[in-house]
This record gives sequence, structure tokens and C-alpha cells, in this order.
Amino acid sequence: MLKVSKAEYGGDYTLICTFNDGRKKKVDISPLFNLPIFAELKDLSEFLKFGLDPFTVCWDNGADIAPNYLYTNGIDVN
Repeated sequence: MLKVSKAEYGGDYTLICTFNDGRKKKVDISPLFNLPIFAELKDLSEFLKFGLDPFTVCWDNGADIAPNYLYTNGIDVN
């Protein structure tokens, strides 16, 4: 099962996610802002309050993103 093991701020509205298979990907979260649960994350101070649950990136407002979405939509970084 794919999991996010680490998440770091990548600038603007991006996160650098490290997955349990060792790959690292930079993911732009801004395309999700049109979904109601992600709308408040347009405020950068709210966006920066991300954390990790046992599987993926999450925020206090209940927003989370499936690890597969992050993996598929991310760009490989070294």
C-alpha cells in the first residue's frame, strides 16, 4: 500500500512528498482549490499547516489527499 512517509513545503502551493517506496515527488496542490474542502487552503498560512496521518498529507479542516493522487500527479525530484 502506497503511503506518504514525509512531506515538506516545496514553495508556493507545492509539497515535496517522500513515499514508502523511497521515491520523492513535488506536487502542486493548487488544482484542488476548486473543491470546497480545499478552498480555504488558498490562504498560504492555512496551506502551511499540513501534517501527516498514517497514510498521507492532511490538514486540520479535514482535507486530505489520496497518496495515489500525489504519486501520479507529482514530478520526480532527487
